[in-house]
Amino acid sequence: MRYFIKTPWILKKYYNGCIWSIPTKKKIIYLTFDDGPHPLATPFILGTLKNYQARATFFCIGKNVMQEPALYRKILEDGHRVGNHTHNHLNGWKTPDKLYFQNISEAAKYIDSDLFRPPYGRVSRFQMKHLRMEPFNYRIVMWNILSADFDQRLTGNQCAFHVIGSASPGSIVIFHDSAKAYDRMRVALPKVLEYFSDKGYSFESIR
Repeated sequence: MRYFIKTPWILKKYYNGCIWSIPTKKKIIYLTFDDGPHPLATPFILGTLKNYQARATFFCIGKNVMQEPALYRKILEDGHRVGNHTHNHLNGWKTPDKLYFQNISEAAKYIDSDLFRPPYGRVSRFQMKHLRMEPFNYRIVMWNILSADFDQRLTGNQCAFHVIGSASPGSIVIFHDSAKAYDRMRVALPKVLEYFSDKGYSFESIR
């Protein structure tokens, strides 16, 4: 399994129509969470964020919103933002364009947002172009800092270090509210929030 903790410039250049970070000189970090809502991970995240008066952005899977509608509402009630992450967590590189767009449209029935994040960060340039146009009009949000909490070879402390050692003002950081990532995320997230809060940072959702 190969991945980058800090997104290299060449990927940002290739996908130059995507949002990788938020330009700012203020001490703000943008935490994002993929793949929920999840009955165990999402409540933990919401409670932890509340402890630090932090706002975040949740990129939700349509079928999970169907299964956990109360949790989805709770995300919004707590002042966070949501985004479309497809209905079935589809890989854009491996999915025919028509099916990919249909799946995103299906998720949009349950997720009201102009934000979209492709699962695995894998989307073709053709797909990206069309998702930014009518009838979708999405802003495609990627990330520049990866916690790698999905990697079962790592510890939660290692995931925290990935973020603490790499994030800076305007960074978009990705965690996951999923069963696979939970053991590492629940250790890493509080450490990240505590570290950056002590440094005078705030945490905002993507607007």
